Amino acid sequence: MAKVVIHLFHGDPDSLSAGSHVAERVRQVAADQHVELEIYCFGPAQAALSGSDGDAVVTEYNDQLDALIAAGVPVGTCRNAAEAAGTEEALRKRGFVLQYARDAFVRYALEGATVIGF
Repeated sequence: MAKVVIHLFHGDPDSLSAGSHVAERVRQVAADQHVELEIYCFGPAQAALSGSDGDAVVTEYNDQLDALIAAGVPVGTCRNAAEAAGTEEALRKRGFVLQYARDAFVRYALEGATVIGF
């Protein structure tokens, strides 16, 4: 089965909004097209998972990722970064998969995944 990975890295409003929106749009057609979808958050996009501070874009980003997790889409974050930030337990409780970035990126290469970055 083909695989698409949406890699969310940048923390600017356009990247957070577009990346999470594209992930949802891909989810809507992935099963019909026999494509597996996975999302991986790293860097500033992972930091944006820690809270919105009233920022509407960050709140929407978090809500969208929570909805994707609820729909059964694997959404990963960097375990090392989560441990360093003290967010590991909170992310696990929300359903995020914690995996070292190096391991996730090597796995994507071995799986022949198409990785699209935001």
